[in-house]
Amino acid sequence: MVNILEMNWNTCPPDIADVMYNIIRKESKEDDPYKTIKKECNDIALGMYPELKKIVDRSATPLITAVRLAIAGNVIDYGVGPDFDINKTISRVLEKKFRIDHFTEFVNNLKESENLVYLTDNAGEIVFDKILLETIMSEYNFQKIFCGVKVTPFINDTIMQDAVYVGIDKMDGVEIMNIEVDENRVDHSSKTFPEIITKSNMIISKGQRNFEALPDNKKIFFMLLAKCPMIAKELGAEQGDIILKRGSR
Repeated sequence: MVNILEMNWNTCPPDIADVMYNIIRKESKEDDPYKTIKKECNDIALGMYPELKKIVDRSATPLITAVRLAIAGNVIDYGVGPDFDINKTISRVLEKKFRIDHFTEFVNNLKESENLVYLTDNAGEIVFDKILLETIMSEYNFQKIFCGVKVTPFINDTIMQDAVYVGIDKMDGVEIMNIEVDENRVDHSSKTFPEIITKSNMIISKGQRNFEALPDNKKIFFMLLAKCPMIAKELGAEQGDIILKRGSR
């Protein structure tokens, strides 16, 4: 508690959350306190996978449908709270208008890029990401797609074990990579974001935490549900809005 009270409250919210989660890890004596919950989320999403694939395959516009599903999966976020309904969210997001819609630029960049970095967010959600990755691979000729996961467990964020569990490692042309967007969480086994951004043509960034932590760079396409009031306000959106936003610098 002393660590939190002594913090500078102008610090980036993800950094504050890191301190809080480290306390939880220490007090619970568990390196990954949400491990069981993450497996449950992955199992539920894997159970939905066949039907989600049918939705994309039957769509007249598979890519935008897969993007919408990937955004719907972003509701699986225990950093915001456990009270979410994934089926209702899917139905809503498939019909809802984007508050920020940079899809045309998104497609143009997919056409022009040779490699892609896909920064995942949460367990369970990564199954929805897998469907988008499969759709991108089927429509565009990427030499390599790097699927970025966290090194250190944090709430229900995806780590290597989650990506392997849902079968990302079995995808041709996709390589799972430890990538930390937060410099204070980097260890010897991970790539830092500055390393990645200089070498990649295009980056897809999932979720609010990555949006908060990453620079505003034109290589990045932020894909998320606006779940908290502060993020929604920063985006000029309302809670529940769906966002596909390209960085501007």
